[in-house]
Amino acid sequence: MFKIMPVFGTRPEAIKMAPLIKLLEAQEKIKVITTVTAQHREMLDQVLDLFKIKPVYDLDIMKPGQSLIEITVGVLSKIEQIIGQEKPDLILVHGDTSTTFVSSLAAFYHRIPVGHVEAGLRTYNKYSPFPEEMNRKLTGCLADLHFAPTQTAKEALQKEGVPLDRIVVTGNTVIDALLQTVDKSYIFQDEELNTLDFAKKKVILLTAHRRENLGVRMEHIFQAVRKIVDKNPGVEVVFPVHLNPLVQEAARQVLGGLEQVKLVPPLEYKAFANLMDRCYLVLTDSGGLQEEAPALGKPVLVLRDTTERPEAVTAGTVKLVGTDPEKIIAETTSLLVNSDLYWKMAAAVNPYGDGKAAERILQAIRYYFKLSSQPVKEFKLG
Repeated sequence: MFKIMPVFGTRPEAIKMAPLIKLLEAQEKIKVITTVTAQHREMLDQVLDLFKIKPVYDLDIMKPGQSLIEITVGVLSKIEQIIGQEKPDLILVHGDTSTTFVSSLAAFYHRIPVGHVEAGLRTYNKYSPFPEEMNRKLTGCLADLHFAPTQTAKEALQKEGVPLDRIVVTGNTVIDALLQTVDKSYIFQDEELNTLDFAKKKVILLTAHRRENLGVRMEHIFQAVRKIVDKNPGVEVVFPVHLNPLVQEAARQVLGGLEQVKLVPPLEYKAFANLMDRCYLVLTDSGGLQEEAPALGKPVLVLRDTTERPEAVTAGTVKLVGTDPEKIIAETTSLLVNSDLYWKMAAAVNPYGDGKAAERILQAIRYYFKLSSQPVKEFKLG
């Protein structure tokens, strides 16, 4: 029996790993040892319930206000015992979290191959996003199999010296998850969301939580949003507010009490995906939404100065606007009033996948370990 150990700890990782885990679990000759660190607890559990994933191991490391060092030490010390006990043939990690880097390091110490899902994303600024940029680069140094979501990511890995036969362009598993989750007949549990008139109002979905945006930058984002709704009575903003107390406080101070802005608790993934499907456009500092929203035909304005997803900028599905209030206001207003500009972004081809990334990853694993003689047909645009 071939043993694969997926390890993840946050909600975004869980969403993106879920289609792959479910596919692996359906294979007769593969034993799946799903392990979660619970770097995020409540938000992680929501996704596990949605996709009916039952971890074999739960490290449960989350503590209020934990530092990056505490996360690192907690994961490394606990996963050591599990790896030693299970001796998997392959450890699968995803993306750029502290869980991802530390699990890869532990695997390396045990001389166990690492498969890196969503490999090759780069900004080339080690502090933006922080700590994600270094997490994914360090994981890239440790990984044996690199599942690049795009051709650009593959080229980045090649420039860093990764052998070509260790890289496979798969598309992004988040598109797999998204297409499995969106439901045109979905009814929100939050009645406030059910009252939104998506047909007559231009509903903007806002997310903001990045560490590098905390403080003055986040206040600037919220001030820009306040001015946007003040000037546009036909616009409503839905903001699922991140659990970080600094985000919560800033949101209440700047946006609290505004009739056109709905501050709601973090949404479960199914609710969030269906809200995204019905909104007009997205304002975000998230990485994953730059991939997901274009798959649903939604323009994205990125509230960051850098992005590790340049393909979306090139394709025209997203635009970097940073955190300057005037620029956010100007770019958002353009999409609200200029239908030609809006549809140019909305109709651009999504460069991130076709919903078959998990299948390509499974095939790549089989081929690498000589469980199959069939090489992978990589994801290509068009």
